Amino acid sequence: MTGKFHPVVLAFAAALAAVVPGLVPALAQQVGTATAVNPSSEGTPPGGTTTTLTIGARVLHKERIHTSPTGSVQLLFLDKSTLSIAPNTSLVIDEFVFDPASGSGHMLTKLTQGTLQYVGGQLSHQGAVTIGTPAATIGIRGGIGIVSVGPNGTQTSNLNGQQTIQNGAGTINIITGFTVNIANWNTPPGPPFPIPPELVLHHITILSSTNGQSGGGPGVNGLPTTVPDFPWLPTNTGENNATQIIIESTQLGTKPNPPPQPPPETGNLARGR
Repeated sequence: MTGKFHPVVLAFAAALAAVVPGLVPALAQQVGTATAVNPSSEGTPPGGTTTTLTIGARVLHKERIHTSPTGSVQLLFLDKSTLSIAPNTSLVIDEFVFDPASGSGHMLTKLTQGTLQYVGGQLSHQGAVTIGTPAATIGIRGGIGIVSVGPNGTQTSNLNGQQTIQNGAGTINIITGFTVNIANWNTPPGPPFPIPPELVLHHITILSSTNGQSGGGPGVNGLPTTVPDFPWLPTNTGENNATQIIIESTQLGTKPNPPPQPPPETGNLARGR
């Protein structure tokens, strides 16, 4: 029963909310946990007040997450998927239904500003994960995607798996290693193009803790988290190699571990001598 969200429960909660609004936060279902937080990152549960997120904070169904220009947060969900949320980002965990017994359900996150990285869990393996934006909805099957919303529309990059991009003007699919720009809901998604190396570096920068940040935990072995800045002098060859390494490593990192090998049959070896 844990982790499964029934329509009857939703209807009961809605009825109670109309009579006793203060009960809504208590009835809201936990769908995940904050596992890394850099200040400031805030969460607003349905019917509740806005609070500053800390490591271990409960993430609720319909909760709104907002990060400041220096804030970032990583959320771990019940299906073992994660959302890494960059600074200056606003989103809502609009739907999350998960039955751990069968591994079925669905997830919808509505991104209105900023950047997120989704790393798939059990739900994405069934293609049951959607990122909604003002310009398009992005369905994710399998793996890893980065979605951004800004003044020029929506941009989505597929690091692993398959994405289906749909809006009022059309639908396209993109495979691993490609990016698509979408201007608005009534303009067809643009043609897919290989993820540029500079975009890879940009995503790494905004989705990582900056100098002096530790994700809400202590520094490693008490060491300072501030490191010196070194000049970056890329060449085209180095950039292309770095892009390929990142894409391949994300693919390998999401593959299941191979089954253990059986022990050697020592008896047969002995008889063969």
